[in-house]
Amino acid sequence: MDISVVIPLYNEEESIGELYQWIERVMKEHGFSYEVIFISDGSTDRSWDIINELHQQSPCVKGIKFRRNYGKSPALYCGFAKAQGDVVITMDADLQDSPDEIPELYRMIKEEKYDLVSGYKQKRYDPLSKTLPTKLFNATARKVSGIKNLHDFNCGLKAYRRDVVKNIEVYGEMHRYIPYLAKNAGFDRIGEKVVHHQARKYGTSKFMGWNRFVNGYLDLLTLWFLSTFGKKPMHVFGFVGSLMFFVGFVAMIIVSISKLMGKIFITDSPYFYVALTMMVLGTQLFLTGFVADLVSRSSQNRNDYQVEETIGDKC
Repeated sequence: MDISVVIPLYNEEESIGELYQWIERVMKEHGFSYEVIFISDGSTDRSWDIINELHQQSPCVKGIKFRRNYGKSPALYCGFAKAQGDVVITMDADLQDSPDEIPELYRMIKEEKYDLVSGYKQKRYDPLSKTLPTKLFNATARKVSGIKNLHDFNCGLKAYRRDVVKNIEVYGEMHRYIPYLAKNAGFDRIGEKVVHHQARKYGTSKFMGWNRFVNGYLDLLTLWFLSTFGKKPMHVFGFVGSLMFFVGFVAMIIVSISKLMGKIFITDSPYFYVALTMMVLGTQLFLTGFVADLVSRSSQNRNDYQVEETIGDKC
């Protein structure tokens, strides 16, 4: 199979049919073998019924229905697991991403040998409450990740070599950082393509506001820590804990010498409180390192999602 199109969605009943017809037209014009995987992320409208109707019309339509709303990252994780195409394309279901971009994205993966190609929406039709946080977020993400050539980490329109999606783990809200995840997994041929951004035709955006900005930075900090110390948390906690314990130990020696020389009472010296605080915190951080090491080796159910129903196996 040439292409898998993975589309996470939440309450997008107005646009699903139109989006699939557009994708189908593009695929047939270019002679691609393909599948379209819709992931209904706990939708409460008729989205799943429409996906079922599309499947009855074409076996190339497949679907996954979550029992409740989990978020975009879990939807992508399950869509990636189901995808069979040599190239996997992700896009949003709101018609703001253009399926006409698919052939060029496919060519860049197959002919230019990119592992991942991310869309870049130079001209956006989003409100300021969404575009301003996005610009600040992308500037920080470029700095932290070291991927200098990407202007829009969170663009929903991306293309991947199949090996990439089968070897990265998208969980929590890490969909914003898939290029960073890919880089950490050893897929460092990451490119960018300027893509057309269309104004939303139906409904309103499900992802707006400054909470995205705050959550994005927290996720970036988490990913930086995990990529740097995720497999060796004892290295950071143990080092900081040992350093604090050493400072406390030196302070205790100063207090003890002063006491032996009869100069002061122990509790009158500020070094006593420095020693006490540093040695307690140092011990706690050192033990935190051990616990973090154990946790990093025992997480098993991070991507256990309740799938209510699936449709479509073969195209």
